[in-house]
This record gives sequence, structure tokens and C-alpha cells, in this order.
Amino acid sequence: MAEVFEGATGNEDTLQGRFLTFTLGDEIYGLAIRYVVEIIGIQSITIVPEVPQYIKGIINLRGKIIPVIDVRLKFGKDEAEYSDRTCIIVIEIGDVSVGLIVDNVDEVLTIDENDIAAPPANRTGFENRYIMGIGKIGNNVQLLLDCERLIRTDAFGLEGLAEAQ
Repeated sequence: MAEVFEGATGNEDTLQGRFLTFTLGDEIYGLAIRYVVEIIGIQSITIVPEVPQYIKGIINLRGKIIPVIDVRLKFGKDEAEYSDRTCIIVIEIGDVSVGLIVDNVDEVLTIDENDIAAPPANRTGFENRYIMGIGKIGNNVQLLLDCERLIRTDAFGLEGLAEAQ
């Protein structure tokens, strides 16, 4: 089920405003497609001791060691059993590759810059540490994630896991 994207290596202009959407329970999120390398089915994950619970471990993807984060756990949601719809979205930021475990991958959407609103300010009580914006698609909204912030909080640990190859 490996689906390869031209995200991390594609033409920046053609990727502008394009987001890969995925679900966690009933919520829909989007990632800027420029960070997405590929989508793979869930596979055997080697557990690594002494890492946060949401870092599920590492996988060997064609000889490259990739740390894997369960996004549900990262966002403080209940753990869910993996199914045939569960996917790992491999993203690349700089020279760090990370796998994001999500419930289901939906589609690639183009969202016009004018249809992306800033997340509410922190003083509203809305936690937006990982949200870069809110995309408006018709009557629906999509929480657009900031990939760099999503993995930055784990950067040292993730780089250490990836360098172990």
C-alpha cells in the first residue's frame, strides 16, 4: 500500500495550498503535501525503551530507520487498535524523516490561502501548539497541522533514533 508523493522533492509552486487529509476518530486534519514522502500501511514497529508513550518505536523502511509517532497519543487522545485502514504517513523535514500513525488517510485537497484562517489565540483555551491554520472547505473546517512544530518537540529524541542506523 505504499503510495509515494512528490512532496518532499516536488516543485514548491505546484504544492502550494495542497494538503493531505487524514482522520483521527471523527476529526479531520491536514498536512502540507510538501512534507509528505509516502504513505504506507501499518507494519512491524520495533519498540524503543525510554521514549515518550506516543513514540511507538522505529521501522526499517527500505534500509532507512524511521521513528514512528502515534498522532492520537501525541494529541492526548485514547489509544486505538490498529486496523487495515491505519496508515503511516512518512514526512520529511530537513534531513529528519518521521512516520505519523493515523487512523485513515482521506485525500489531497487544495485550499486557497484566503480560505485558511489563523488558529484562535491561546487565551481562548484552544490548544493550538501544532495547528498552523484552519482550512475552510465549504461548510467544513480542517485543522491544518504545522509539521515542523509537530516533530520539533521531539527533535532530539527522533534524530537520535534515526541516527542509530
